[in-house]
Amino acid sequence: MNFEYFLAKRIIASKSYKSSISAPIIKIGIAAIAIGIVVMLIAVATGKGLQQKIREKVVAFNGHATITNYDNNVSQESLVPLSTDQEFYPEFNLVDGVKSIQAVAHKFGIIRTEDNFEGLVLKGVGLDYNWEYMQSFLVDGRLPNLEDNYSPEVLVSKIVADRLDFNVGDDFQMLFAKEDVNKLPFIRKFSIVGIYNSGFQELDKTFILGDIQHVQRMNKWSDTMVGHFEIFVDDYENLDDIGRKIYQYTPSTMNAETVKQKYISIFEWIRIFDTNIYAIINIMIIVAGINMITALLVLILERTQMIGVLKSLGSSNWSIRKVFLINASYLILRGLFWGNLIGLGFLILQSNFGLFPLNPDVYYVSEAPVFLDWTFILLLNIGTLVACLLMLLIPTILVSRIEPVKAMRFE
Repeated sequence: MNFEYFLAKRIIASKSYKSSISAPIIKIGIAAIAIGIVVMLIAVATGKGLQQKIREKVVAFNGHATITNYDNNVSQESLVPLSTDQEFYPEFNLVDGVKSIQAVAHKFGIIRTEDNFEGLVLKGVGLDYNWEYMQSFLVDGRLPNLEDNYSPEVLVSKIVADRLDFNVGDDFQMLFAKEDVNKLPFIRKFSIVGIYNSGFQELDKTFILGDIQHVQRMNKWSDTMVGHFEIFVDDYENLDDIGRKIYQYTPSTMNAETVKQKYISIFEWIRIFDTNIYAIINIMIIVAGINMITALLVLILERTQMIGVLKSLGSSNWSIRKVFLINASYLILRGLFWGNLIGLGFLILQSNFGLFPLNPDVYYVSEAPVFLDWTFILLLNIGTLVACLLMLLIPTILVSRIEPVKAMRFE
């Protein structure tokens, strides 16, 4: 192996290698590897980033799983209450992998201003509510303080604030219908303490967040009655298995479903990203491999006389093939180096400065998100190197077909 490595190193360092006919073809091969790895890195990082961001936003408003009453209600409003006196509340210890559970309730209402109005759902939350996601979406103000009874503090979305010309510190009235539609509606006065922007417009234009006690009082529920339970898990990858176990431990009068089941169309759509990512990876590796095969074939033909000399000195076909494979490995590694440098540099810039915006009506995010999984990136580089080297075994077969006598006369 030392001889093959030494000879390959001499070929790489030789002036003829850099000025020969094969030089531009070799540069094209290196460029193909670099461009391929750039495209693959962008496809993986943005594809996984989109999946993660969209998933986080849906989970922020619904939890990883929900427990509700069996009923025919298809609206966002909570109509049939659940009791908090459950075996699984306030801590869901029945299933491993469950991180937390929280009780919430929804009530549809209309915000009324002097010159405008907007129909929204008040999502009533309590002291057990997990504000982690909403904290990351906060663009102005602070989170509501729900320690006081019937706290008037609410969190509204930027979309709603822009439509109704609201700012942090503003007060507004919200009207809620009673069961008897002939009676005057409930009127509640709320104060805006924070504005959030998840980028998921379908949900942002639907919910405001406030004290669950308002919903309980308007629905004439006791303080132990809620609309439904939201459950968060430790590992999203195990959600299907955890969801089945949650369903098994849920009373027969209640239904448990995961966020993937509730928003099946969204999650089926983002699952297609994986197919696209793998298709792009395969195409880029094939294109890069074909370019390297072409470069190696030209390099072998240029070194025909050298091959003849080596064979006449007793070198085996495989030892000569290894010389060219080592040479090809060097070229592939150069391409990987420049590809990673350009690709990761671009992704870091996108992550920090959001250079490329997206239409939130289509992608549910306002800019292309980036998720850098270093393990996946390492595997991507190793996989590209191995795949290209396996493909390059084919052109090196040409070495075994070269006869020493004819090769030394070759020009």
